[in-house]
Amino acid sequence: MQNHAYNRLGSFGSGGGATPSPPSSPRRSPRIHRRQAKLGGGGGARLVQPPRSLAQRAALALLTILLRRQAIFLFAPLLYVAAMLIYMGSISLDSVPRIISRPAPGSVYRSPHLYERLRPDMNADNSTDALATVWKHSYKGGGWRPCTNMSTIGLPESNGYIYVEANGGLNQQRTSICNAVAVAGYLNATLVIPNFHYHSIWRDPSKFSDIYDEDHFIETLKNDVRVVDTVPEFIMERFGDNMSNVFNFKIKAWSSIQYYKDAVLPKLVEEKLIRISPFANRLSFDAPPAVQRLRCLANFEALRFSNPIATLAEKLVSRMKERSVDNNGKYVAVHLRFEEDMVAFSCCIFDGGEVEKQDMNAARERGWRGKFTKPGRVIRPGAIRMNGKCPLTPLEVGLMLRGMGFGNNTVIYLASGKIYKAEKTMIPLLEMFPLLQTKESLASPDELAPFKLLLSEFLFQDGCY
Repeated sequence: MQNHAYNRLGSFGSGGGATPSPPSSPRRSPRIHRRQAKLGGGGGARLVQPPRSLAQRAALALLTILLRRQAIFLFAPLLYVAAMLIYMGSISLDSVPRIISRPAPGSVYRSPHLYERLRPDMNADNSTDALATVWKHSYKGGGWRPCTNMSTIGLPESNGYIYVEANGGLNQQRTSICNAVAVAGYLNATLVIPNFHYHSIWRDPSKFSDIYDEDHFIETLKNDVRVVDTVPEFIMERFGDNMSNVFNFKIKAWSSIQYYKDAVLPKLVEEKLIRISPFANRLSFDAPPAVQRLRCLANFEALRFSNPIATLAEKLVSRMKERSVDNNGKYVAVHLRFEEDMVAFSCCIFDGGEVEKQDMNAARERGWRGKFTKPGRVIRPGAIRMNGKCPLTPLEVGLMLRGMGFGNNTVIYLASGKIYKAEKTMIPLLEMFPLLQTKESLASPDELAPFKLLLSEFLFQDGCY
């Protein structure tokens, strides 16, 4: 009993032989230390802290709350945004500088402003004359040479007949004919005289023989490509005498000649007659020399205008030489592509404002119903102009010719259809080249009447004159 009491006294008291008390744990709360210091415990000097201000106590209280409730930091961004909105709402917009958005260089039609700046200098400087030098070095080799040689070798047995529909305007139709000749020759097929697709824009019902000399076309190609005007009756009977029953290939634009060999040739051998519609731009420009040769042969040798068109063209050339006698009969022929359909298809914006916008929307819907209003289709006129895909206006054509050195005494023959807003857009071109001529100024209405729906807008195209 006494030993037990002695042990208890040894644990709490002090004295000889007693076990000392362990030191206080460092993990104890600092508030106990502060309380002990305040009460003078431990025998040390009394600590006196300076009094805190109201702001310090508020900040300390806020920090204590934040440390205990760390989730409140999730609301900090919301508090910041709310504070900024309150702050911005108290500022007058008149005192905020406005950011002016400027269009990218080259994305806006500015040619009229450029013309006004350059016009005085152009009127004062007419010393250069490109007509005197433009034909001086026509070809680096010293002269023009044919790009094809006529073949005299016979043809093997045909693999079948190819029928194509050449769609688009005259340029696209001519390209389609040349490509059809190249494809037929490469596949050892017989080409049926191409059919011209009737288009709602051009409204031209012309057939191949109305525009080109069909007999000359067949005769020129006879040693390279077989050409017939119609499909033999015994073959058409297999399809119920209806061309729409013939298998039609839907070929992607700019397809390689190898694709025709791999995909079209087997079907041609099987069916003996195939149809390709549409056919505009359906053959890549990158082709083997043998294919390019057939293209050249068709374009520069086989395709010749029909006699009525060639006769009128010769008259217009003769009259142009008469009007340019001061320049030794030399003149410049320009094919201006600024018809309404061309402007509409380009989706470019010029300087016609709201009226132009309405005209172009109506023309696009009339000619290509739904093509430009498909869901998800985005049209960027500025980007189109920056990429150089806008048709040149008459003003820009004039600036280009004057920049090349052609003076205002140069005689210009203008080949084109009905120019969009000609009463306005043609004024600057006529100011720069007052001697400009058109088919209407060179030929009488009676001479042009037979070609009103045929080729009145396409004379002097495609390098024929």
